[in-house]
Amino acid sequence: MYNFKDKVVLVVGSSRGIGKRVHDKFTEYGADVFGISTDNCDISKQADIELYFSDLESVDILVNVAAINYSNKIEDVGFDEWDEVLDVNLRGYYYIIKKALGIMPDGGKIVNVSSIAGRHRSYTSGVHYTASKAGIIGLTKQVAFEVADRGINVNAVCPSQTKTDMLLETMTEKEIKKLEQVIPMGRLAEIDEVVNPIVFLCSDGASYITGTTLDINGGQL
Repeated sequence: MYNFKDKVVLVVGSSRGIGKRVHDKFTEYGADVFGISTDNCDISKQADIELYFSDLESVDILVNVAAINYSNKIEDVGFDEWDEVLDVNLRGYYYIIKKALGIMPDGGKIVNVSSIAGRHRSYTSGVHYTASKAGIIGLTKQVAFEVADRGINVNAVCPSQTKTDMLLETMTEKEIKKLEQVIPMGRLAEIDEVVNPIVFLCSDGASYITGTTLDINGGQL
């Protein structure tokens, strides 16, 4: 059982799926949890992020989960769609991390949710999504290097296809079965199988882990 009492946690993308479960888990473990969702902050807009952080005094733990995705192939991806995805999935992470570090005490924790797409490729996502998730891995490693002297741990997780409402709403049962055939464990990840490693990386047990990328993919790589 973890104890995050007196810790301030900011979860970006907290309204559903993995982000909502992360929010709920930290609440269960006693943290003071704040959530950014599309209802209260558009992370593709610097002004929205500035306004949101103006009400925060400190952040001990930051978990970046928010992402948007389209399945179009490169021939069908326009510049506007490319920018939309990168503005949320990568630029948004950069600016939120930048703001959070300004109010994060030494010894803080940051976990960024990338994807198997960023490590490998995607069967279901577009080139912009894959590029943004690869960028998150590079962002994580560089930030970890730059803030290591402050004792701040910065890591990423790369989950594969996870049984979220969004996935179940956008894929047919036949498509899911086909996807499961390429996963050595033969099934999608459950949400807690992604969330529990995130919580661990924010705990004292992970105090010497930084700049790493944790694959959560049922053996796909």
